[in-house]
Amino acid sequence: MSVRDLSVLLGVILIVVMLIIPLPPGMLDFLIIINISLALLIILVAMNTKEPLQFSIFPTLLLLVTLFRLGLNVSTTRSILGKGEAGNVIDTFGSFVVGGNALVGFVVFLILIIIQFVVITKGAERVSEVGARFTLDAMPGKQMSIDADLNAGMISDTEAKERRLKIEREADFYGAMDGASKFVKGDAIAGIVIVIINIIFGLIIGMMQQGLDLTTSASKYTLLTVGDGLVSQIPALLISTATGIVVTRAASEGNLGDDISRQLLAYPKMLYIAGGTIALLGFFTPINLGLTIPVAALLIIGGYFLVKSNDKRLEQIDEVASSEDPQEDMKSPESVVNLLQVDPIEFEFGYGLIPLADANQGGDLLDRVVMIRRQLALELGLIVPVIRIRDNIQLQPNEYCIKIKGNEVAKGELLLDHFMAMSPGVDDESIIGIDTIEPAFGMPALWIGEDMKEQAELSGYTVVDPPSVVSTHLTEVIKRHAHELIGRQETKQLVDHLKEAYPTLVDDVTPNPLSVGEVQKVLANLLKEKVSIRNLPTIFETLADYGQMTKDTDLITEYVRQALSRQITKQYTNVNDPLYVITVSGSVEKMVAEGVQQTEHGNFLALDPNDSQSVVDAIIYEVERMSEMGQMPILLCSPAVRMYIRHLVERYLPHVPVLSYNELEPTIEVQSVGVVNG
Repeated sequence: MSVRDLSVLLGVILIVVMLIIPLPPGMLDFLIIINISLALLIILVAMNTKEPLQFSIFPTLLLLVTLFRLGLNVSTTRSILGKGEAGNVIDTFGSFVVGGNALVGFVVFLILIIIQFVVITKGAERVSEVGARFTLDAMPGKQMSIDADLNAGMISDTEAKERRLKIEREADFYGAMDGASKFVKGDAIAGIVIVIINIIFGLIIGMMQQGLDLTTSASKYTLLTVGDGLVSQIPALLISTATGIVVTRAASEGNLGDDISRQLLAYPKMLYIAGGTIALLGFFTPINLGLTIPVAALLIIGGYFLVKSNDKRLEQIDEVASSEDPQEDMKSPESVVNLLQVDPIEFEFGYGLIPLADANQGGDLLDRVVMIRRQLALELGLIVPVIRIRDNIQLQPNEYCIKIKGNEVAKGELLLDHFMAMSPGVDDESIIGIDTIEPAFGMPALWIGEDMKEQAELSGYTVVDPPSVVSTHLTEVIKRHAHELIGRQETKQLVDHLKEAYPTLVDDVTPNPLSVGEVQKVLANLLKEKVSIRNLPTIFETLADYGQMTKDTDLITEYVRQALSRQITKQYTNVNDPLYVITVSGSVEKMVAEGVQQTEHGNFLALDPNDSQSVVDAIIYEVERMSEMGQMPILLCSPAVRMYIRHLVERYLPHVPVLSYNELEPTIEVQSVGVVNG
């Protein structure tokens, strides 16, 4: 046991001793000084705390200090009535402090009681009661705010636990303070009762047991009683004041002295008005000018120096601001922090492509970007972040690049005075141009001049202008990386928008059973396979149904895909046309299913490398064969293994859709043009 723990235990035992065993006057003097010291220490700590929770032990401490003071009252009462003495400290307060006049001392004691009981204690009690009520009423809202910040990814689990703990401690503290304020109130009442008892029984003991006359008995015991009352009520008054300070510090930012000096003197010119008013009070009333003029001069001089100090500080700020140059600004911590910002999407181009974005030179890239964001919102249901467009002298004049979260993901080159012509399959040798690659889909193309444009169109070539090339490339890049652009914050925006129309549905999904982070993973999985998330109500209905069953976001994604079967079917089929697919044989599906490993963190595919490679080679062969037939390759398999086959081929064939039978409408005609055999 530490020395601190032992000292507190001994203090509590000492209180019990004081209630039972008579103490000598010297010991009483020492304990009275300790009582006054404790009261001073408590009020000083209360003034220097920045928030109530920094003094969270105050309610318990208030109980112990009050009990200690009442124990002293019992000991001093026993000494006064039993021996007719109570030590040097009480004698000093009874004779020196009140000048030996028992009536004056009694009046001073009553005034202290009134100040403590009617003013301070009553106010602190009311503030404690209101503070406890408001804190308890605000707890659910604060808890919901923490859950919202946690689900949005704005705070970590550790920070959320700390904030929840702080809210619980605040509720406990204000509840305890509401009860502890009753200790102070009861202490004041007990002080009055003890003084009255001491005076009455002091007179009886003095006259009947000690044979003193009424005047002598009254003088002796009243002085001792008043001295005892003052000795006990001065610390009690300090403790009551500390109680009021603690419970009224809700909006403070620093310690009490700093807050008072900073806020009271925040308007130094007001000191001129106060000083002038005091001076006029001296001139136009009988009050002595020797009193009013020094006070008025002190206020006016203080205001003058405060105004000068504020003006000087503002000049220094202006000088610093005017002397800062760009180089110095780059050295400031704020500028370094700003450099850490990473834009979600950036489009950078060389100086030769400036006319593309300059509206004064006929460039309409900015308008096209707006249309791209609208198109993707309709097509994918994704709110595309603002696209940062800037020139970059490090690029070649006709070169541009697209970055996602600061990393380059695509690059291209434009010839502004040319058109891009893409062959229909049969090249026309009369069409002459500069060989290139169409950046969005990687198809061979030509840059042709204005004079060749009409001829190329007549030959069946697809001819597009440079702005259209860039727009198409940017659109496809955003589609390909859409799953990287939807984070927790973006998901929170979508959820909040959905909640306006479907509040019950959203409440059934988040924050329980699924957090915003888990919803974000499901939406990212859908976008990664080009499945639109615009139909959020259907997605959330599925999340509400299956979120209680599993936390595996990959498995939940499969259920969502099946719920979106009509949308997926329409995405890959034309009206009245059959769907041509490559099917996966039963032997391959069985091998994949047997290779699935189940862990506490989810399921994953663990195939033998040779088996895995043979399956991939077979899929690539069938995909290439279907592409040569002029049809879009689609892989079809059973629902149980769809996501594992997708994981198996996404590195080699990221653009090939992998569908399951449950994701297709029953009315659609499916024709297999190939089978994958391991």
